[in-house]
Amino acid sequence: MITIYGMTMSGNCWKPAQLLRLLGIAYHWIETDPNLGDTRTPEYLALNPQGEVPALVLEDGTVLTQSNAMLCHFADGTQWLPAPGLARTQVLQWLFWEQYSHEPYIAVARNLITYRGQKQAQAERLKSCDERGRKALGVMQQRLQTAPFLTNAGPTIADLALFAYTHVADEGEFDLQQFPAVASWVDRMAAIPGITSLPRP
Repeated sequence: MITIYGMTMSGNCWKPAQLLRLLGIAYHWIETDPNLGDTRTPEYLALNPQGEVPALVLEDGTVLTQSNAMLCHFADGTQWLPAPGLARTQVLQWLFWEQYSHEPYIAVARNLITYRGQKQAQAERLKSCDERGRKALGVMQQRLQTAPFLTNAGPTIADLALFAYTHVADEGEFDLQQFPAVASWVDRMAAIPGITSLPRP
């Protein structure tokens, strides 16, 4: 059986688990909390030298890292990822953008404020996260004002990847009411059968 080493509250870990659930693929979950040092043990670093979650072990023992790569692997040949060509490239654009321009700010703010209780100690870093996170939400707002999903292929793994941290952005003190098209998209995604939300603390 596939095994995922992940943190339940992590959006990055939610991504492959959510897609596997949507596809009806069973997996075994091993709770692994970076905030508790679980990713810095010799055993875990032997599995994933990057020292990050998630790490996913295929049935043949192959280890996959990077949540969006996992999405691409399992979505291939399904409705969640278009066939090779322009439509797929547009999905990949959003996946790369999510990890570079969205997750580092919205997810980090959420972790520092809600899970590590460091709002005051990390005030300068959070100021940057707020500015850049709102910029990212603005990019999504611009797209979603004129389309129901992030690409013209309908809901894809691009939407799953961005939903992961956007739907809990309030835990990083981002107000989605300032981005109404994004808020409506969150509702559309949440209404897809089989989509589950991240647990709240």
